[in-house]
Amino acid sequence: MTGHVVPVSIGRKPPPRPPRQDAFGENIFVIDQSRCIGCNACVQACEECGTHRGHSMIHLDEVDRAASTQTAPMVCMHCEDPTCAEVCPTDAIKQNEDGVVQSSLKPRCIGCSNCVLACPFGVPKYVSEFDQMMKCDMCYDRSSVGLKPMCASVCPSEALWFGTPEEFAATRQGTLVNEWWFGNQYVATKVHTVADAPGSIDVTAGDGERPWQDDPFGLNEMASGE
Repeated sequence: MTGHVVPVSIGRKPPPRPPRQDAFGENIFVIDQSRCIGCNACVQACEECGTHRGHSMIHLDEVDRAASTQTAPMVCMHCEDPTCAEVCPTDAIKQNEDGVVQSSLKPRCIGCSNCVLACPFGVPKYVSEFDQMMKCDMCYDRSSVGLKPMCASVCPSEALWFGTPEEFAATRQGTLVNEWWFGNQYVATKVHTVADAPGSIDVTAGDGERPWQDDPFGLNEMASGE
């Protein structure tokens, strides 16, 4: 019996890949959550995308509703090596030649929600009305011909942005990041976010405070009088 060596990205950063030559040309999709004003224009526009059947695929989250009105938009990050597709037992999730990870194929999707649980960014949605996983496909019918995705075309604060890196450098501040660490899992994405400094982002590193899981009921704090 012979074995097969399967490359994985757990615990190590893979070698850089050559730039993908695709239908987007030099255009990139950028999320700058600090610019979001919570207007919901992106949510409404996403519903109008022809492939979404009246359902918005945007996640518009409230950061801390009790203390702030800040909201944060989230779309599919279109991972280079999509975890959602890897865990799909029926091979219903496909990544096209341009690197866009698409919604599940209806004839194959069994509604198991494996992808919903596995996605490190929490993006896929199980839509019970269709018994199917649906997610952002970057409005591929538009973006593949150079048009902005629906959400980016209506965002008044440009928290969701589509254009070339040169246009971004000329008009915006911040560093574009598309590399992430989730513990030992390295993830590279087609979609970029805006950060203060270059380099991959360690999502689980936190801000130096002890994770709440170490003392979920606050017993140690009460004992120490904190």
